[in-house]
Amino acid sequence: MNQLKSRAADTDDVPAKELFPGALPDPLRGELIAFRRDLHMHPELGNQEFRTTAAIKDRLERAGLRPRVLDIGTGLVCDIGTAPGSLAADPEARPVLALRADIDALPIPDTKTVSYRSTVTDRAHACGHDVHTAVVLGAGLVLAGLAREGLLPRPVRLIFQPAEEVLPGGASDAIESGVLDGVGRILAVHCDPRVDAGRIGLRTGPITSACDRLEVAVDGPGGHTARPHLTTDLVTAAARIAVDVPALVARRVDARSGLAVTWGRLDAGHACNVIPQHAELSGTVRCLDLDAWRRAPDLLHAAIDETAALHGAKSQITYIRGVPPVVNEAGSAQLLHDAMAARRGPAAIEDTEQSLGGEDFSWYLEHVPGAMARLGVRPPGDPARLDLHRGDFDVDEQAIQVGVELFTAAALLDAARG
Repeated sequence: MNQLKSRAADTDDVPAKELFPGALPDPLRGELIAFRRDLHMHPELGNQEFRTTAAIKDRLERAGLRPRVLDIGTGLVCDIGTAPGSLAADPEARPVLALRADIDALPIPDTKTVSYRSTVTDRAHACGHDVHTAVVLGAGLVLAGLAREGLLPRPVRLIFQPAEEVLPGGASDAIESGVLDGVGRILAVHCDPRVDAGRIGLRTGPITSACDRLEVAVDGPGGHTARPHLTTDLVTAAARIAVDVPALVARRVDARSGLAVTWGRLDAGHACNVIPQHAELSGTVRCLDLDAWRRAPDLLHAAIDETAALHGAKSQITYIRGVPPVVNEAGSAQLLHDAMAARRGPAAIEDTEQSLGGEDFSWYLEHVPGAMARLGVRPPGDPARLDLHRGDFDVDEQAIQVGVELFTAAALLDAARG
């Protein structure tokens, strides 16, 4: 299983079921579902998550914790089992395990017919960030209860990060706010509508792709469509960039790198008999390989300039760096595997492929080891294939309890293994 394996218990490997305090009590499970539904009804875009931040902060404070709002004004960080700031101040402190959730929504309408449908026009939690938030909040509440009883051997940090959907992602701002100070490992989950609720998908190594944004402006003198030979046929130039550049770039890298350019917008002209002076294209650049991702800007600049020049047009390129691939560190992926296997059995874990979607969790992994699991949210037996980033996206809410169990067991196993 992608280099992951079940590990027999020994003196260095304490089974999670001997550590985990048991299933979530009904009141907490119901509270977390209600919390998720409240967020679902009040989605907020990246760096605008003020209501969401306040709701999380209030619940953590009612649990006796001391969350800190991030410097950018939204998102929070909260330590459990230690005084705030003590980890960063004490170089001898044992590295903390961090659990990360993203809290922002998407600028699309919610098209579901449910009681918790979004109340905000053209805003929806269509990527499951409301679930991620409820999972990390729930794990934090369970771990805080253990800490009060003296049963939490190592501090745990909760990170509620804003603006994951905004390139290059809010992770960079969170890191600048010090959320990784004293952290030795970081874990996350992402909802996966292709995996049944009650299960997770895992792999060692890359689990998402890099994702950048590309904007191209193409210019020429324009003219009459009756005499294209006297000017620059700008529509044809833009069309050739759209068609030829992805193929040209693909031939300049190893095919195994999975470098893919996909256009989402092409805009040129206003009249059928006028060759325009200006055209625009925009799209995304996705890449499975970290080295190829680092080369991508130079490759795209060269291919676009060559194609535009071939048609007598001038190009202006804006290449916006997004995120590198999420590369699961082996030890962290194994920790998630062992925690899930102990809580729900090895059959609750499945291999997952590398996705072409981007995730700014990757920025944390540039600094500390960590891993992300795919959290199953499809109702078992449901033949529907609803994808992320759709207005009808929804989840089987038993996934919240599964995520809480996974994170809590992982935190306790990590502490027991030293």
